Amino acid sequence: MYEDATTVTADQAPSAAHSPTTTPLSERMRWIALYVLCVGVLMIVLDATVVNVALPAIQNDLGFSQSSLAWVVNAYLIAFGGLLLLAGRLGDLIGRRTVFLTGLAIFTTASLVCGLSQSETVLVAARFVQGIGGALTSAVVLGMIVTMFPQPRDQAKAIGVYAFVASAGGAVGLLVGGVLTQSISWHWIFFVNLPIGLATAAFAWRVLPKDEGIGFGRGADIPGAALITSSLMLFVYTIVKPAAEDGWGSGQALGLGAVALALFAAFLARQATATNPLMALRIFRSRNVSGANLIQALSVVGMFGMFFMGALYFQRVLHYDALETGLAFLPVTVLMGGLSVRYSERLVTRFGARTTLLPGLVLILAALLVFARAPVDGSYVVDVLPVMVLLGVGAGLTFPALMTLAMSGATPSDAGLASGLVNTTAQVGGALGLAVLATLSSTRTGDLAADGASTASALLGGYHLAFLIGAGFTAAAIVVAVTVLQAPAAAPAVADDFGVADAEALPEPVYSEVR
Repeated sequence: MYEDATTVTADQAPSAAHSPTTTPLSERMRWIALYVLCVGVLMIVLDATVVNVALPAIQNDLGFSQSSLAWVVNAYLIAFGGLLLLAGRLGDLIGRRTVFLTGLAIFTTASLVCGLSQSETVLVAARFVQGIGGALTSAVVLGMIVTMFPQPRDQAKAIGVYAFVASAGGAVGLLVGGVLTQSISWHWIFFVNLPIGLATAAFAWRVLPKDEGIGFGRGADIPGAALITSSLMLFVYTIVKPAAEDGWGSGQALGLGAVALALFAAFLARQATATNPLMALRIFRSRNVSGANLIQALSVVGMFGMFFMGALYFQRVLHYDALETGLAFLPVTVLMGGLSVRYSERLVTRFGARTTLLPGLVLILAALLVFARAPVDGSYVVDVLPVMVLLGVGAGLTFPALMTLAMSGATPSDAGLASGLVNTTAQVGGALGLAVLATLSSTRTGDLAADGASTASALLGGYHLAFLIGAGFTAAAIVVAVTVLQAPAAAPAVADDFGVADAEALPEPVYSEVR
């Protein structure tokens, strides 16, 4: 079992019989294992945006109607968002390596079926199964990282690499999707997952540490698992179907949303009384863990809006093709990569995750406000590139710090749960926020068109509103960061790579009010 440098109180520590056991890795093998995990995450992240670029080609080839085409995306989102929390906890119970490999197998097999699909039904069903595999694969990665890298500096660096792959992969997906769809066919956006998935599985089998998990103990919380999975799936379905199509005030959206909330309330009640709960509510005792997940849910609204509405602005207003749209986002990827991989670890260990997070959020807010002023005849260099620079630097600072805070309260036995939780808040928060942005943006565009505005001006007015709303969510995230997150406590000074004393050299007690 990895040596855990944190202190756990007697009532919080898992018993010896329920502690996860893990095979130690050498220093070199730990970093190889990290890169293998990140390749698996990159495949999942790429798939989400690659499919968006290929939707017109899929529609023309398979004869999807405009309404049914959305299910190519929605089927995946419902399975993925609904299972993340359960998948993360399963990693704690039966072993994160096992769950990761199982997810890879399901995702890769489903990708083959997607690529071979010749009908709407087969493609949508395969996308749902793909979402199951994606949830299993991605939910446990952060838990494996914090277990493999218990030392603060190594952990910050590893989380920086993960955050770059998870965040910048979306921009890379736009570029890859454009190239594959235009040069070969849409089928290859799925076929390309086969060699990546098989190679990742082969390396993962050899280099990932073997962990047995804590076991099901006094029995698995089957009712809790059923409640949270049905609640999240129903909630995501409500977002992508009745709310997006008929509005949040529609009877179906309100009814299904109420049922989803009732199921979630029942889940929380179950966790508070169960002898062996699926999700130990003690994880929320840390203000930084709770605050980081709330900030994640709020801030991804602006990020999702930037990528989604930004791509529409490039294509429908500036008339970029799919490849040009992907290239337009390239500066975001480059800057995020440089900061996340090279500098985020130094900044987090030197200044603390909270201090690093705040300027990152401010830069994302600035990017959204600047984009809200983009003109109809915008120039890339003058009107778009500054936005990409602000967004790339802001995201490069924000997401590694957020991941560090979100995992700061994780014991070895709960690391999978914490990992699944932060992924869930990102996906559900992003899906909910994007549904709100898309609905309000479409309404604004319709109003402007009715008032006699040109098509381009009407579209741009809707996008501007979406960027401003995203900025509002980001501003709310800043308020949470200032009021909820706690500053780091004093710790023994250790010189860092900058030659400056390190105020965060030592971790603090698990589930205490850590930074």
